[in-house]
Order: sequence, then structure tokens, then C-alpha cells
Amino acid sequence: MDAETVIGGTFLTARLRWRHEDGRNLAAVLWQPGPGWRMAASGVLGGGLGPRDYVINTQVDGDYRRTDPARHLAELAARFGATGTGVGLLTAADVSGACFAADQGAEALVTVGLGRPTWAAADPALDEARLPVEDGRSGTINTVVAVPAPMSDAALVNLVATATEAKVQALLENGYACTGTASDAVCVAALVADTPEEEREPFGGVRSRWGGRVARAVHAAVARGARAEVVRLGNGDDRADGTRRITLRR
Repeated sequence: MDAETVIGGTFLTARLRWRHEDGRNLAAVLWQPGPGWRMAASGVLGGGLGPRDYVINTQVDGDYRRTDPARHLAELAARFGATGTGVGLLTAADVSGACFAADQGAEALVTVGLGRPTWAAADPALDEARLPVEDGRSGTINTVVAVPAPMSDAALVNLVATATEAKVQALLENGYACTGTASDAVCVAALVADTPEEEREPFGGVRSRWGGRVARAVHAAVARGARAEVVRLGNGDDRADGTRRITLRR
């Protein structure tokens, strides 16, 4: 596949890159938005809140065991030409199948792997447990969002919650009785540039102007990925009303 394949839209324009690792060809998507972007992220590389120069979402083996994932991500980003401070996300899902959606300027690029869906509030016996890997059953939902408007830090944090709520809504509506997977990550980026904090958008909740747009973009992207996972995993059963019932794998 062309190493310069572009996935995304007007602002969130990521390039698909490939590498050979662990005996496999593995994909990554790299977004280099340029100056002026501030991000809130939960990734192992560049997590937290602050200015960032790139976001890399890379596929790894389902039995990934490296103990230095931040270093690994930084090395891959540099290998693909990224410089500066960035956000790095890992997933066992097929990154080349990333799903994009937009709503009135807000853009979302999501990779969806649902081999091991779970509820957030689950049996404590599952906390910190490393579940055995089944062929094709591992995965993660990584969500990257771009908002071309100056958002306050509080609004950025609120947008993380908004994106997560939209993800769960999309999963439930497409038959997945879960809140996601145990390794989901999110990154929300806003084009702040030189706008003073007091002049930035103060709200990012689901009914705020940009929050609603982010929610709809994330919902559409996750829904598309969830439907693809039903087909890939073959774990959906038809109901009489035409909907699907998904087997929750614990």
C-alpha cells in the first residue's frame, strides 16, 4: 500500500505509514497539524495537557510486551519524520482501517478494535489482569479529535469526556453491551494559536457548540468501526427486530 496514503479531512489529515516488525507489516497513522495546537491526551507518550506537534497511532502485535512503549512510539514517530513533542497511542486493531467523520468543523479519526469489550465498572478481579490473547480478539479504541477553534483547558478536558460519552453511545447503539475496552485512549486537539486563555471557548460539554459537533463526529466514526468489527469478528447474532446482539467477551 502507498506509504503516503492520507486519511482524514481538512484539519485532521493523517498519513498512513508502514513498518515490518515482529514478523508482520504493521500500520501507523501520523498527524502533524503544524504550530498552534494544544492537546489533552491519555496516551503513554505525550499524555496530559499542553502544546503538541504530532499524534501517532500505531498498530502493534496483540501480545505486545515491550516495557518502554513511550520510547518505542517516539522512535517510530522520528522514523516517520515527526519532530518536536507528540502524543503516541498503541493498538492491536488494524490502523489502516481507521474511520474518519466530521461535523461542522470538528473532525474525528478513530481506530476500533473490539475483540475484548468490557464495562468500566467491572469485577475487581479483572483490575490489572492481563487476559490471554486469542487470535483476532485483541484490540483497543483510540480516538483522535481536532477542533479548529481556541478551547480553554477546562473545555479541552470536557471534550475528552464528551468524546468518551459519544463513543459509548455508538457502541451501545450498534449492539456492543460495553463501555469500550480496557486499553482505550483519547486525544483531543484544539487550534489555540496565540489566543489568550480568557478569550478561548469555555465549554466542551455535549450541548455546547463544539462539544455537540465533537460528539456527533466521534459517534459516527466509532459506529462505522463497530459495524466493521461485527463483520470481522463474526460475533453478532440477528434478532427478530433486525438489530444485532453482540457476545460480550470477558
